[in-house]
Amino acid sequence: MRRPMAALALAVFILALVFVLTVNGNPRNGFDLSGSLIPADEIHLGGPPRDGIPSIDAPRFVTTLGNTDLGDVDRVLGLVVGGEARAYPIAIMNWHEVVNDRIAGQAVAITYCPLCGTGIAFAAEDGTGAMTFGVSGLLYNSDVLLYDRETESLWSQIRMQAISGQRKGDRLTALPLVHTSWAAWKAQNPQTLVLSRDTGFARDYDRDPYAGYANSASVYFPLTAESRRYHPKERVLGLALDGRFKAYPFAELARAGEAEFQDRFADRDLTIRFDTANGSASAFDEQGQMLPSVTGFWFAWYAFHPDTEVFTTSR
Repeated sequence: MRRPMAALALAVFILALVFVLTVNGNPRNGFDLSGSLIPADEIHLGGPPRDGIPSIDAPRFVTTLGNTDLGDVDRVLGLVVGGEARAYPIAIMNWHEVVNDRIAGQAVAITYCPLCGTGIAFAAEDGTGAMTFGVSGLLYNSDVLLYDRETESLWSQIRMQAISGQRKGDRLTALPLVHTSWAAWKAQNPQTLVLSRDTGFARDYDRDPYAGYANSASVYFPLTAESRRYHPKERVLGLALDGRFKAYPFAELARAGEAEFQDRFADRDLTIRFDTANGSASAFDEQGQMLPSVTGFWFAWYAFHPDTEVFTTSR
């Protein structure tokens, strides 16, 4: 009996040691979390290994006339850089989460976290040169942690900041991105290019791997802050200006009954536009320039910004 008991005790000890080492900063998916800006025990394995969800690093595009895969109600992330418009279908982003692209000569990273419903585009070039991003397989507040292949630093998508590695503390610059329907995007940008399903990977882009998730109240991974003020998957337009945060829940925008209205936030006069039919919202400054924003689920916005202001209507 001694040998089986000793073996069991050793196994328990090893498992406990692995757990202790992991939460105290040893690598997960090959990343060193020691000294992370986020406590290591708040960073979770999402399931896939590093690059198990493969980024698209050599994207191909088709024109609106050449595209036969999108229906009018299908969702896209729309981006305009240097006068060039591109659409990134959610049906593709669900399977890849990152597209490393160049638009009008500028390096950009289009990112999407299906668990948080958040699409954010970043300028991927700074004083150190261009960056290419991959999917780490790690999550914080259920949100994807990206990594750059140049330094293997980990970056929080919604926080827009490197939380570990050589670039720790550095921030990314978000670009104005629209989360809308294909019909709305192509009507506003008839010359847009569309990310092709010819990605080089064998994926069933007709199948939604997260079917039913957006309507469920379930959140799969732990959160650092929670609010039941709205359904966890209520969509919100989130703004971050001068260290302040504000959420515009789509339910509140719908009750307001206005396609466009003026708001004041962070000592700025803003124009908020809400397209009920196409389920999209955007914010514009006093000069009419679209502001970078985050469209995503309420639970995710609140987890990162528990001190957020919230737009409400009395109607």
